[in-house]
Amino acid sequence: MSRARNHIRWGILGAALFCLGAGVLWRHPQSERETATAQERTAQAIPATPLEAIPFDGEQAYQYLQSICDLGRRPTGSPGMQAQRKLIAEHFQGLGAQVRQQPFAFRHPVDGSRVEGANVIVHWHPQTKERLLLCAHIDTKPYPSEDPVRPTGHFIGANDGASGLAALMEMGRHMKQLSGPLGIDFVFFDAEEFVFNERDTYFLGSRWFARMYVADPPNYRYRYGVLLDMVGDADLLIKRDYYSVKWKDTRPLVDDIWRVARELGVREFVSRRGPIVLDDHIPLRNTARIPTCDIIDFDYPYWHTEADIPGNCSADSLGKVGSVVWEWLRQMQQGHTF
Repeated sequence: MSRARNHIRWGILGAALFCLGAGVLWRHPQSERETATAQERTAQAIPATPLEAIPFDGEQAYQYLQSICDLGRRPTGSPGMQAQRKLIAEHFQGLGAQVRQQPFAFRHPVDGSRVEGANVIVHWHPQTKERLLLCAHIDTKPYPSEDPVRPTGHFIGANDGASGLAALMEMGRHMKQLSGPLGIDFVFFDAEEFVFNERDTYFLGSRWFARMYVADPPNYRYRYGVLLDMVGDADLLIKRDYYSVKWKDTRPLVDDIWRVARELGVREFVSRRGPIVLDDHIPLRNTARIPTCDIIDFDYPYWHTEADIPGNCSADSLGKVGSVVWEWLRQMQQGHTF
């Protein structure tokens, strides 16, 4: 994932600078009563599908994760990234979606050369003007900078990079079952962490996407966005992202998704607030004004190390996250509001 999460010290300083620059004010976290009130505020209740009846297949998602990792390193501009974009296009086109690329370019932070990047945008029911956005980043950091032995070694990015894509590849197999009044887009961000030191700029793909959404607006609008990042940890624990509950426009979205998890009995979604994490949801919300929450398990001991491999991820974790998001989408398509 990237995020300036370089552990808590950098994360807190970076978050403060980023959000001050974006004009976001600091607020105290909401009280437990405020959270409970938001969770109870549901205009239309939709009975939850039993977890065992949800079609999302964690084992299939895990197979996708392994196939992605078999491509090798996937930093922006690499052969692995080119192969991955081809894999994404063929997979979703084969499922009946419209797929397009959103190219952009930037200067290499070390040698100044031109680097070509591209987000991949997948449209389901493209004629629909009101839409939901599900997204993940697909690039891997150039090196495993946090590895205690080989910080310039080989980084495969199973959880931090492949897990969000794998979950959405599996979800794509079931999108025909989710027809309704809302269109749905999957967006895969490139260059989320094409960084070589902590002075380099993160989130280049999502920043570009957000700027284009404002500067050259499409003929549709996103009601909400959900970011999936690091959702494959075998020891899964998903806390409420700090910013997603701090922002007033995204807090009800978090409450709603966590409500679905609770109804499904997915206890890995916990009510505790997580640490400050910078991620792709920030430019989506602050620049594009799309209320977007981050579903992320940041308590991952192999973050940015050579040990971020498929063996430290699990089908069960992918299945639980995918099932929660699938059920939330189903309820939204059935007319649920919050």
